[in-house]
Amino acid sequence: MTERGGPVVRPATSTDLPALTAIYNHYVAHTPITFDVVPVDLENRAAWMSHYAGSGPHRLLVAVADEVVVGYATSSRFRERTAYATSVETSVYCRHDCTGRGIGSQLYAALFDALEGVDVHRAYAGTTLPNDASVALHRHFGFSEIGVFRQVGRKFGRYWDVLWMEKALS
Repeated sequence: MTERGGPVVRPATSTDLPALTAIYNHYVAHTPITFDVVPVDLENRAAWMSHYAGSGPHRLLVAVADEVVVGYATSSRFRERTAYATSVETSVYCRHDCTGRGIGSQLYAALFDALEGVDVHRAYAGTTLPNDASVALHRHFGFSEIGVFRQVGRKFGRYWDVLWMEKALS
């Protein structure tokens, strides 16, 4: 991938695994953004990483600045049943001390560029509310709101809503 006025975005490699795990675990431990409630270990994250490839619909891209992974974006299987194969769920995570710098936008731009010409019809994204930055990012990339699952997850002793958004890709 090319540099776009910020970090270099490229496909993830196994050497990125510790950084990816650290980024994710910050959100597990300190925010409702993910509904995991226990930090994941490297073995768990390696299994997660094995679902991504360098081509096709399921991608894992990283943003690297000064040789440090500062964020990642994914397009994952939306649901297991075969008829869902042309739908993906997308997500983006930035290192907690690197938010607000356009890294998420850079990652999503590269992800959607990578998905051009791939047999993917729709992208879906779920955002725990409130999260104005995530909602704005998804709107910027052409996602529209399709519904809110009310009080669908419990974390930190309270229930959280999740806004679902979709984007046409093909």
